[in-house]
Amino acid sequence: MQMASAAGAPQPNLLDRAQAARSAEERGEGRDREDQQSESRRPDFPSPRCGEEARRPPPTSPVSAPSVGGARGGGVRLSGGEDYAAGAGRFPIRAKGDGTSGAMATPSPAKSMGDPGITPLSPTHIQKDTDQNAQTGASFIVVVAIDFGTTSSGYAYAFVKEPECIHTMRRWEGGDPGVSNQKTPTTILLTPDRKFHSFGYAARDFYHDLDPTESKQWLYLEKFKMKLHTTANLSIDTELHAANGKKVKALDIFAYALAFFKEQALKELSDQAGADFDNADVRWVITVPAIWKMPAKQFMREAAYKASLVCRENPEQLIIALEPEAASIYCRKLRLHQMVDLGAKTSMNGYSPTDNVGSVMTQAKEHVRRNRQSRTFLVENVIGELWSELTEGDRYVVVDCGGGTVDLTVHQIRMPEGHLKELYKASGGPYGSIGIDYEFEKLLCKIFGQDFIDQFKIKRPAAWVDLMIAFESRKRAAAPDRTNPLNINLPFSFIDYYKKFRGHSVEHALRKSNVDFVKWSSQGMLRMSPDAMNALFKPTIDHIIQHLRELFDKPEVTDIKFLFLVGGFAESPLLQRAVQDMLQGRSRIIIPHDVGLTILKGAVLFGLDPGVIKVRRSPLTYGVGVLNRFVEGKHPPEKLLVKDGTRWCTDVFDTFISADQSVALGETVKRSYTPAKPSQQVIVIHIYCSEKERVAFISDPGVRKCGTLRLDLSGTEAPAPGVRREIQTLMQFGDTEIRAMALDVSTSRSVKASIDFLSQ
Repeated sequence: MQMASAAGAPQPNLLDRAQAARSAEERGEGRDREDQQSESRRPDFPSPRCGEEARRPPPTSPVSAPSVGGARGGGVRLSGGEDYAAGAGRFPIRAKGDGTSGAMATPSPAKSMGDPGITPLSPTHIQKDTDQNAQTGASFIVVVAIDFGTTSSGYAYAFVKEPECIHTMRRWEGGDPGVSNQKTPTTILLTPDRKFHSFGYAARDFYHDLDPTESKQWLYLEKFKMKLHTTANLSIDTELHAANGKKVKALDIFAYALAFFKEQALKELSDQAGADFDNADVRWVITVPAIWKMPAKQFMREAAYKASLVCRENPEQLIIALEPEAASIYCRKLRLHQMVDLGAKTSMNGYSPTDNVGSVMTQAKEHVRRNRQSRTFLVENVIGELWSELTEGDRYVVVDCGGGTVDLTVHQIRMPEGHLKELYKASGGPYGSIGIDYEFEKLLCKIFGQDFIDQFKIKRPAAWVDLMIAFESRKRAAAPDRTNPLNINLPFSFIDYYKKFRGHSVEHALRKSNVDFVKWSSQGMLRMSPDAMNALFKPTIDHIIQHLRELFDKPEVTDIKFLFLVGGFAESPLLQRAVQDMLQGRSRIIIPHDVGLTILKGAVLFGLDPGVIKVRRSPLTYGVGVLNRFVEGKHPPEKLLVKDGTRWCTDVFDTFISADQSVALGETVKRSYTPAKPSQQVIVIHIYCSEKERVAFISDPGVRKCGTLRLDLSGTEAPAPGVRREIQTLMQFGDTEIRAMALDVSTSRSVKASIDFLSQ
């Protein structure tokens, strides 16, 4: 059975079933009965529970299971409503208004939130924990990676016992002329009563076939992933706009999409196994742009929890992978016949470097098409042929050009294992291929008027989708040396609605618009000159090239041996030519043949070996506000706080990690805190961040509160009277997410610790 048959059928209860299953698990229901029924069907697949017993350390474990910035409950006030964490235990600090004396000339950011600061019990300390170089936990039978893209998405998987065989998802029905369907469009359709209906081509085609009046009631969403990057104050309640203008919760949409991929992947795995495949045996990987902030990463994790992809009690079952890192990992395995080398001095794979850039990629895509009868890709179990040219310390850049963002990462090879070290913090911006779509929309507004385009999108949403699909296939035909024009079909409803709206024809509008590089064809098409199409690419490509120039000017980015161009947008001959012109032969430009699946396959490899990236760079400076002894002449007078005769400086930024600081996988930052009261059940500490490397105070320009560290002391024994209670907290910054663990020093029992970036 092909996937599309399952994908095309309406599935109104997909997320409802996931939510019901999750609720049952939280109540402790359902799993025993299911396990009993399934044991006889799949004796080879152990089924660890997803609950209290599942892969959790015993109560006497020295540290708790790592909590990945996804646990809810941030911002919870402490017991009594006014007591906050005191970091040193020298005195209990109360919230503003507790009657303490002190002098404050200007408002303190911490005090304005009822948090006068904490005094550090331990100084800044980074401890290398070599036992945590890789994510540990129970074993998994298979790794399934979901490449959740702005314009297209898909999944791939590999069995742990056969890591060299990567299987891509089943064929997707649908597709458009000139557009590859290696993956499916990131489009989702909800019924008028906001239930999940379909995803991908099935969603798009069903929406296309709806009557125009009926389609206004359905909720169709596309290219919605960028909302997580562009929303300044992202939260669980962030909303998206459907094509008909109606609002829907973003978390629901992302959860629907993940639940869809979960169902499709498990069905395919079950078909292979001949029995129902247990989700507990799957390690899931979700890809995100490297430039995403922590709230966006946590949002994806929350969506995965809601979709029952994994359960909150077993967070290590899900790994968040950074897209350029995944691409880098896959590129390590490349063989010479699996890539195009645009910087080669001699012929490679039958392609001469003097060939037209577009024709080279056309030949490469045809080579891939001929070899795609099998959905299984074999990768080297050691490094690939290209990697054999690298020596210890060699550097390369990965440029991930996707639909929404362009991510750049700089890696250095570490021999003999081929491990990777990040040399410069990930950078990039919203310079993906959808920028060309926006330029096309601006061109339409210039010709037909902003008011008409806005109304057409609302009144004829399905026809607008059709128009953008027609543009997409023509967009992919743009090339530097193209001479013949590109024709874009205008939907009949566009022509008809424009005549009703304006009282004259589309052809008349084109003649009056003074846009002489776009003509009207009697076949009902817009005829664009190659220069006109190339002009739509220019702003987006200019952004990418400018960012590349700035990156190559950094002292850390010198002597770059290779530049890997990956992602769907990397197929563009216009972009390839621009990168070639910018580099002028300084680095060899490598493009994998199956460039649209590079990240997906790399994400599978990352799930199989999460420890392959040994050193990363912190994108931001993180820390908390603390109290330090006030030093005359060093500290500003307005920061003075007098408490019980002792002079303190408030709002001091206690740095956990600095921006662009190298952090090894497994390194931890250790701090100790003590409750303000012996009976206190929860400690909540505000976390601040800045793009600057050096920060003195949490009130400095550019410093903002970005999250909360929550230590849940409930269920642990209070110390004897007069004994100070010390909670030792370990935070890991060397992974793709920030993790927290905590220990009650007096009892050596773990304390539930969580970092929340969504409740600011």
